Amino acid sequence: MKNNPWIAIVIACFAMIIAGCSNSASGDGDSTTLTFYSTATTEEDKAVIKEAITTFEEENPNIDIEGNFPGDGYEQMLRVKMAANDMPDLFDTHGWAKARYGEYVADLSDMDWVKNLDPALNEILKNDQGKVYAFPLNQAKDGITYNANLLKKYGIEPPTTFDEFMDALYQIKEKSDGKVTPLWFHGSDKSAFGQYFDQFSTPLLITDEQHNYEKELLDGTFDWSHYTFLPEKLKQMQEDGLLNEDALTAQIQQQAQLMAQGKIGFTFGGGSIGPAVEELNPEVQVGVVPMPAIHEGDKPSWIGGERHTVAAWKDSENLEEAKKFIAFLAQPEIAKKIAEGTSLPAGLANVEADNYYSEYYKKFKDIKVYPYFDRVYLPSGMWDVMGSTGQELLSGSMTPEEVSEKMSKEYTRLRKQ
Repeated sequence: MKNNPWIAIVIACFAMIIAGCSNSASGDGDSTTLTFYSTATTEEDKAVIKEAITTFEEENPNIDIEGNFPGDGYEQMLRVKMAANDMPDLFDTHGWAKARYGEYVADLSDMDWVKNLDPALNEILKNDQGKVYAFPLNQAKDGITYNANLLKKYGIEPPTTFDEFMDALYQIKEKSDGKVTPLWFHGSDKSAFGQYFDQFSTPLLITDEQHNYEKELLDGTFDWSHYTFLPEKLKQMQEDGLLNEDALTAQIQQQAQLMAQGKIGFTFGGGSIGPAVEELNPEVQVGVVPMPAIHEGDKPSWIGGERHTVAAWKDSENLEEAKKFIAFLAQPEIAKKIAEGTSLPAGLANVEADNYYSEYYKKFKDIKVYPYFDRVYLPSGMWDVMGSTGQELLSGSMTPEEVSEKMSKEYTRLRKQ
């Protein structure tokens, strides 16, 4: 019988329809694709998360995870998706689980891992009604990183107060004959100065009972002259030669190299600098110390809380599969691998990660962790202001008092939005 070309076309179209159905998100044996957005930026962090995704997909061949790592574009991308109420199935709340993303995330309180959530994260990832907003891949404990070999060589104890911190900077300058930068900034990125202001704002304005402005910061009545101490000290550091001369143009890629060469005393380096330095020069030990107390009688503090998390969109058509991935991430062996791969403590109390800074986290295990200052007390958008005012201060276009005035104006303006 002669072949009919129309029959062949119908058969081909029918096959395409069947194939399309096999890739849909419904029915046994069908394939589901989950979208996942992460704020991870370093190659080490992205690699360990991608490895976890691959392992999950191998164990669950009917679920594919489309990983996205937008870097600096993450926040704007998620804002657009929130406005359209079209969120990814899974996404990183990067410190804003409750305040920014709270109405978009599914409640994870019924999941098995919740009973092992580190109590230090309760305030950040749970509300008073018991809702759990996200699963923590790791948790931040930010302080000040330093060259431990250098401090030992010069007989300098890691500082516990701001005065001791300043004294250590002066000693490094003097004892190295100016060959070592006491405090190094990668100021081509304004976030380097944002980190200084944000981390020191907590001991300046929150942790000491006699200087606690929490209420005023939250209700909008805060007097920003109390903030001037921080830009004054930063300007003093610059004028006294305690900062790198290229503090406004240096790039973060230089940080690990200079630390490995013994040319940096202190820096705000985060979790990844230690392993990066070790790879370049195993002889150099990078230490970390909690944020020094500013007021007499106060105690040091860790700054942090959630670093990388995974939340599920409450309106996702694939919520069951999304929670299945979160349950996979919460398995102790997986949680341990991710925490170690990111050089940070795990977010679960039943997981002990052996990472680069473990000895320091154990040494300071009783130090309280406070959430990032801007995430609790400042309106969205103030992080950029903190960073840019630092750049303007060191460039000479602003005085310390003008920095506080700019913070006050932007704080008031952004609260109204």
